[in-house]
Amino acid sequence: MGTALSTNSQNHLSTPQADLGAVKARQQGAWSSGDYAIVGTTLQLVGEQLCEAIDLRAGSEVLDVAAGNGNASLAATRRWCRVTSTDYVPALLERGRERAAAERLDIRFQQADAEALPFADASFDAVLSTFGVMFTPDQDRAAAEMIRVCRPGGHIGLANWTPDGFIGQLFKTIGAHLPPPAGVKSPALWGTEARIQEMFGPDAATIQVTRRSFAFRYRSAAHWLEVFRTYYGPVLKAFAALEPAAQAALEADLVALIGRFNRSGDATMVAPSDYLEIVVTRR
Repeated sequence: MGTALSTNSQNHLSTPQADLGAVKARQQGAWSSGDYAIVGTTLQLVGEQLCEAIDLRAGSEVLDVAAGNGNASLAATRRWCRVTSTDYVPALLERGRERAAAERLDIRFQQADAEALPFADASFDAVLSTFGVMFTPDQDRAAAEMIRVCRPGGHIGLANWTPDGFIGQLFKTIGAHLPPPAGVKSPALWGTEARIQEMFGPDAATIQVTRRSFAFRYRSAAHWLEVFRTYYGPVLKAFAALEPAAQAALEADLVALIGRFNRSGDATMVAPSDYLEIVVTRR
């Protein structure tokens, strides 16, 4: 998870090493604010599609990393897998527990840092993350942890926003008003095949990448802005950090962004956002 997403942040890689601990603390604060579950629950379809892409089998041991409110966790459990759902934000795990209880699904929830997973090597048949692990400050360490806890022959399944899609451009827009920390790699890199190959290729038997699109459907552009400004931590924090005039400028740019992507043709909002669906088979 994270606070700003911009392909421009790649330009900062020559600067001194960032304080990733401090960045992580700020990110945790951002994702703990608002109520991400309000937005997260709308993305359930992505978790279902990812489980199908991996071809999950009943009885598999599955780990959901940076699970948020549990979209992939619920999807895997519906397929009779034994699931451990992890996140570093306790409130989001609680939202996942509520959803699991409502559906009478047996899921283990555990607070955990994606960069230091508290599990033994080769503990899981499948390791999943939907729009979660991509926001870790130390990308290589997070990828290495997912590889470590996945058994040989198992699968790592990811859904990551692309740099050029709606959400990628959302964070780029925020970054233009509130620049991301220098020295931190852009989370958008997880939405590129080159970076996925770089992080997972040496330990992969195969890597399958499919470009997909998720449509954000809201009553209007104003409705989307209200929901994200109130509940989506990174947007909430961005507005809170700006003076009123700067807030108005950010709002105008976000409305313009929606106008670029909205294909509804009426007063509602239907904004497709591209993401990469990735299935890594562990060597």
